[in-house]
Amino acid sequence: MNGIFVLLAVAVAFAVTALLGKKVIPFLHKLKYGQTILDIGPAWHKKKQGTPTMGGVMLIIGCFLAIILCVPLYTVFAVNHELITLESVRVYAGLVMALAYGLIGFFDDYIKVVKKRNQGLTARQKLLLQILVGSLYLFSLYLAGADGSTLVPFIGTVNLGLFYWPVALFIIVGTVNSVNLTDGIDGLASSVTFFAAVVLMVAASMLGKIGLSIAGAALGGACLGFLVWNFYPAKVFMGDTGSLFLGGMVCMLAFGLNMPILLIFVGVVYLMETLSDIIQILYFKATKGKRIFKMAPIHHHFEMSGWSEVKIVVVFSIITMVGGILALLGIYLGIKV
Repeated sequence: MNGIFVLLAVAVAFAVTALLGKKVIPFLHKLKYGQTILDIGPAWHKKKQGTPTMGGVMLIIGCFLAIILCVPLYTVFAVNHELITLESVRVYAGLVMALAYGLIGFFDDYIKVVKKRNQGLTARQKLLLQILVGSLYLFSLYLAGADGSTLVPFIGTVNLGLFYWPVALFIIVGTVNSVNLTDGIDGLASSVTFFAAVVLMVAASMLGKIGLSIAGAALGGACLGFLVWNFYPAKVFMGDTGSLFLGGMVCMLAFGLNMPILLIFVGVVYLMETLSDIIQILYFKATKGKRIFKMAPIHHHFEMSGWSEVKIVVVFSIITMVGGILALLGIYLGIKV
């Protein structure tokens, strides 16, 4: 019976997100909320100038409606009938966190598009807001009974004590910004996040956390629905509105499972994108102008090397699947031990 709610979440999220494209994209065109392509990117991206952005509202609405419909339904029909559990707190608090990150992204996009300030919110403003949101989410977990322990595949439960909380905050803020960096070519962030969501959904099912499995299904369905409009050539971009929301949702699932270490596996592409950017900057400064990559983050390096956007999306999605399979193997073996 649990599978019914998971499938319902996928269907609702996909249908709502995909159908919204028929209304939202023309509306964004009408408002002239077009993407401004900066000169620092590949020259051929200039042809994308004017493509509507802020389309992330579509997947946010689809994911949100699927979760608030399906998780309460599952809770009502669950055998134990417990309406308030640590798992449900993790789901709802995580959803609020993701929505808050989406709101930060919306303000950033709004300033860029409507106020015509290409940089949007300043780096300091975004970081402070992201830290605030992450801190409030972790505080909600603490109030719900989280004690600084975390599950590690192959090893078991590790209690980090007070050290857990700053590490957790660093992981959340870092992941959210990594997903944002990944959103650089058509369909990349939504494709990679789809496979990450599927893995986290399966992991939640393996551990008997059906509420989180439903949330993962909703995220995956919303990503698929958005890909209807965002796959190459994109008819709409998600903007920071969508990418920050996706980052928040991925964190919600990993922390909901109490396995933030899973982000290393399912978020291997996010990690690659961030590290490539950091390495490029540090090497550039250390060598006074030399570069390791043709362009960072790394998806642009492959673009400059002649890879098509579709090829990059496919290869990066496969990398995510491989990382996800390793994560699931670790969880399976951990359960057997």
